[in-house]
Amino acid sequence: MTDTRVDLALSGSCVRVAQVTDTHLEERRGGTLLGMDTDASLAHVLDLLRGPLRPDLLLATGDLANHGSEAAYVRVRESFDALGLPWFWLPGNHDAGPLMHGVIGRGRPMIRCVCVGAWQIVMLDSTVAGQVGGSLGAAELALLDRLLAAEPARHALVCLHHQPVAIGCAWLDEQMVAYADALFAVLARHPQARALLWGHVHQEFSAERGGLRLLGSPSSCIQFAPNSEGFRLDEQAPGLRWLELHADGRLETRVERVTGVRLGFERDS
Repeated sequence: MTDTRVDLALSGSCVRVAQVTDTHLEERRGGTLLGMDTDASLAHVLDLLRGPLRPDLLLATGDLANHGSEAAYVRVRESFDALGLPWFWLPGNHDAGPLMHGVIGRGRPMIRCVCVGAWQIVMLDSTVAGQVGGSLGAAELALLDRLLAAEPARHALVCLHHQPVAIGCAWLDEQMVAYADALFAVLARHPQARALLWGHVHQEFSAERGGLRLLGSPSSCIQFAPNSEGFRLDEQAPGLRWLELHADGRLETRVERVTGVRLGFERDS
């Protein structure tokens, strides 16, 4: 598995991670999703990473292109490469898997395991071809089990695109990971697992299950309204999630959103 694992050097004891998710870039630069220019919104979100507290690495957790176009993936890659830091990705339901691997991954598989400091970050693929909802099949769960078993001394952050628990939005909860109990059963065998992190829901979510942190994050473009029965947009600004992974297993996290920039979108009636 040498081609799916990366070991990163760390200068301090804390790993600073930025999660950017659901960028939804259109085929052409300046394309819009429900009225929002997703290239512009991504640029403003990435500006949040150019301050004095730069991350050690970035996680891009799916739906990077809205319709899986090659041109969109080229711009995603260029945007993240320009940050000058390691970044890792996984697919979402809007992504085109083979094309994504070829353009963003430059023909190599996505990295499944990032070992940095006292932490292991695992990247899972929860997509199901032709479906909006997510699932983790036997092969993906076996991979997770094997990766965690190989690094029992490292705390683990596990990432995927779809939410593995209900978040309180009826329409989105129809799309959560199928058979999530199997995922939690694997994690229960590995007490070093500290958190599950996902995108897809276009909103901030935080909960805990048996000492395991459960974290959903806002999109870099449009946001979905929490606690909605049907599809509804929220007026919250685009954002990202920061995580600080401490050597003793503590995880501190916060969401940061774009301020001072007006980013329009189509409001539902």
